[in-house]
Amino acid sequence: MIKLFYEISDFQIQNESFFIKEICILLNNEGMYIGNINYVFCNDNFLLDINEKYLQKNFYTDVLSFNYSIDKWISGDIFISVDRVWDNSKQWNQSFLVELKRVMIHAVLHLIGYDDKKKMDKKIMKKKEEFYLNLFQF
Repeated sequence: MIKLFYEISDFQIQNESFFIKEICILLNNEGMYIGNINYVFCNDNFLLDINEKYLQKNFYTDVLSFNYSIDKWISGDIFISVDRVWDNSKQWNQSFLVELKRVMIHAVLHLIGYDDKKKMDKKIMKKKEEFYLNLFQF
């Protein structure tokens, strides 16, 4: 089950079912099953608090994923800073919705097991992001 939660009152995804369907297609395409995935949309300060409390890191980020997956059953909590997504979309001259999808896809890829710490792994993950972004065009 994929659920969307909002920790900020001035933001809500229109047509949530469309986004959920895309993530389901991604998981299916990767040979995975849907466990429990929670997306929590928040602001910078909310995500900074989580980053400090649970990861002992003191910086803003666009997304944090907490992975609870077991084998091919993908589960996790994904926190997305809407503030960072807005700023990223401006920085990369991209629409907000495309950048939001990129972050949502990126987080699920982490839950599946993709990593972006090493240069080659980052390249593979970036290709996956681009593949799914192109597949899920409006």
